[in-house]
Amino acid sequence: MHYSEIPPASLALLKRGAVIPAHLLALDANRKVDERRQRAMSRYYLDSGAGGLAVGVHSTQFTIREAGLYEPVLELAMQEALTWEPLDGNRPLFMIAGLAGSTAQAKAEAATACTLGYHAGLLSLAAMKGASEDALIDHCRAIADVMPLVGFYLQPAVGGIPLPVGFWRRFAAIDNVVAIKMAPFDRYRTLDVLRGVVEAGAEARVMLYTGNDDHIVLDLLTPYRFMRDGKEVAVRIKGGLLGHWSVGTRRAVQLLARIHDIASAASVPTELLTLDAQVTDCNAALFDVANDFRGCIAGCHEVLRRQGLLAGTWCLDPLEGLSPGQAAELTRVHDAYPDLHDDGFVAEHLKRWLS
Repeated sequence: MHYSEIPPASLALLKRGAVIPAHLLALDANRKVDERRQRAMSRYYLDSGAGGLAVGVHSTQFTIREAGLYEPVLELAMQEALTWEPLDGNRPLFMIAGLAGSTAQAKAEAATACTLGYHAGLLSLAAMKGASEDALIDHCRAIADVMPLVGFYLQPAVGGIPLPVGFWRRFAAIDNVVAIKMAPFDRYRTLDVLRGVVEAGAEARVMLYTGNDDHIVLDLLTPYRFMRDGKEVAVRIKGGLLGHWSVGTRRAVQLLARIHDIASAASVPTELLTLDAQVTDCNAALFDVANDFRGCIAGCHEVLRRQGLLAGTWCLDPLEGLSPGQAAELTRVHDAYPDLHDDGFVAEHLKRWLS
């Protein structure tokens, strides 16, 4: 599958910039998939106005593969994407499947995702730790032969590997790459990706999406400028593919729309700069920064549990859960920033989603 085969409306949505939540995994007390609540989560994201879903990614838990859940979980989300009619009516979506593991495994996952109708694969390179840059690029090219790719700079704290500007220049030159999610949680490394795309001359084809959950608003507000062949090239991060947006999704859609509206303005309202710090404060609690991100997935689960979408915070790994003090931090930011959560929206539609 080549990016030219992606439905034009879906590709246009990706290029315009969209909210793409990193889909969570609904489990019951026995750590088995709770299909009813898994579907309800997809419906929540779609009714919120999300431009697509990212499934089988870090927030979905990479261990769905060992549990034999990769294809069933991807299929559930795609079924909802195809059959659920969102509150704002049917519209194009851009569907992304997480890809991981060795070259053989990632190619097999890409083939599965293509069969299910996904438009692109978000390629994690965590399993390639220690490989040379040439080997990494060969790996990416092999997967790109199967389906369009979204690059993924995963932060080292949760298993990612450092990737220099030279890697991103070569990666962006692969003609079946459609986007890059930047999630190193590091300003220097984020700039490496942006510069690599510009140096490859790929900024018109490779869309830039933030995955920096600690810097969401400013990533989206900032116009970036680099020099190429003596001329200035301007690029922007158009949307986000974020674990943070697996909660508060409706608010995220409203935020991105506002940022798009002022993207060409001469100045940025100061309240948006304040909002950036508030969102980051929320993320510190959500992603359990105080404990080196150990509770990052359970923190997202806890927000949806409190709203009634999930029955509990269970993860596939019994040792993975909320850290001491994390629940209190979630309460603090919930109460401090009422305009950043979806409690009212979820309460209004929960019965419909769980039906």
